[in-house]
Amino acid sequence: MQLYKIEAGTFHVDGGAAFGVVPKKVWQKRYPSSADNYCTVSMRCLLIDTGEKRILIDAGTGDKQLEYLRYYDFKNIINFDTELAKIGYSSSDITDVIFTHLHFDHCGGATRFNSEKNNVELVFPNAMHWVAESQWQNFLSPNVREADSYFTENMMPIDKAGKLTLVGKNQFICPEVEVRIYNGHTVGQLVTYINSGNNTFVYVGDVIPLAANVPLAWISAYDINPIAAMAEKKILLDEAAEMKQIIIFEHDTYTECCTVVAQYNKHKVDKVMTFDMAIKQ
Repeated sequence: MQLYKIEAGTFHVDGGAAFGVVPKKVWQKRYPSSADNYCTVSMRCLLIDTGEKRILIDAGTGDKQLEYLRYYDFKNIINFDTELAKIGYSSSDITDVIFTHLHFDHCGGATRFNSEKNNVELVFPNAMHWVAESQWQNFLSPNVREADSYFTENMMPIDKAGKLTLVGKNQFICPEVEVRIYNGHTVGQLVTYINSGNNTFVYVGDVIPLAANVPLAWISAYDINPIAAMAEKKILLDEAAEMKQIIIFEHDTYTECCTVVAQYNKHKVDKVMTFDMAIKQ
């Protein structure tokens, strides 16, 4: 098995939104911010090559809505054709795309506007795209909080092409890769567990967006159901600590991976690693 990180760009979020009720005086010691209170966050995607499957987890925001989303100050948005070629792949090689959820910064890069054909096309035309069924229903009929995070042009071309697979319960996509459903940040977020040799990597998405969000009470104001978000995060962290799993952060610009420990019902970061260090463990 081969694992590759793909940095799909960065954007800014308000620090108060990233850390909810945690005071800035406390959180700014753990995550940098600008004078305007903006924190730079990443869109770190993951490519898994099992030999038979080439699975991409999340696809960043793409460039279709950058003008509308200019508040977020997106930078360094990639072209997947170019980035995949750097590591010896093409977009048509991707067999599966797992979306943690369908907010624009996680799925927008899976479709693109073709100016010659004047339509929106699939970036990964041969891939099945995996989404939790409850998240898909939420996308189709969003609540008022999430409506501005969903764009029909990000997903409807995939559905129309017959390339959408809905996940109703925890399941294995292949023997090495399992997806599990977590709620809280939104309904039906898929967390991917990758079994590689002696290690299990956990791509946590927005269950734990930043290493600074590891403590249970440190949840984002973007989380739709805060109580569920904390309860689900505890389940994930308890197992990660017991099994010494390696967490891969999608949004943390400064910490790519870590292990965690749990003591007296409290969780904290243990060993911090770069992605390259983690896959050599």
